[in-house]
Amino acid sequence: MSVHIAHISKHFGKQEVLHDVSLDIPEGQVLGLLGPNGAGKSTLMKIVVGLVEAELSSAPLNKGELSVPERIGYLPENNPLYEEMYVTEYLLFMAKMTGIRPSAVRKETVERLIERVGLTPERHKHIRALSKGYRQRVGLAQALLGDPQLLILDEPTTGLDPNQLAEIRSLIKTLPESMSSGERPIVILSTHIMQEVREMCDRVVILDHGRIQADKPIGEIEDLEALFRSSTCSGTIGNKL
Repeated sequence: MSVHIAHISKHFGKQEVLHDVSLDIPEGQVLGLLGPNGAGKSTLMKIVVGLVEAELSSAPLNKGELSVPERIGYLPENNPLYEEMYVTEYLLFMAKMTGIRPSAVRKETVERLIERVGLTPERHKHIRALSKGYRQRVGLAQALLGDPQLLILDEPTTGLDPNQLAEIRSLIKTLPESMSSGERPIVILSTHIMQEVREMCDRVVILDHGRIQADKPIGEIEDLEALFRSSTCSGTIGNKL
């Protein structure tokens, strides 16, 4: 399975956020998506997920028309969770919403993911009682429900302490072990941390002002920071769309 993104453009009012973006992502590739403030990274990922409409070759494109698999795992930057629920309760609820049936299969899937992402000690707690690191684990487990073929992670390590950073990075790097199929999904990872890209990604795409400015295999990049600076107008990283 591969993902084909063809000629995607997006405006918010008069502001052009994405301009004619095209990407082909082969099976099993981990793509690091970099860019400065307002580059369009989150907008692009939401379009792929189907949360935002776009334009394809100047024609309206609805989410049902996107050429992406139905099984998509998505961990947004803000990681919205039902804080009043218990960890296991929430994941069982999300498994049902994902369409996993029957209930015995949902329970087996959730039990496996709880163990894989290291939530076993916290499984009977309310989500509101969890640290940010464990909340990110809950979000990652939710994104992995249904063995997605495409996994989209938007700033999955933002706000974590050094120990939590290492733990979440390790979880992402060992994703095949978290999938019942044992196969690695395509991963689109948006981050502002260059070290994460170097450690986890096979390929880097840099966006600036809604346009792809660089697209290279990680093995061909000698200095990622220098490539980022030379590929962006501002050379700085701040708030993003």
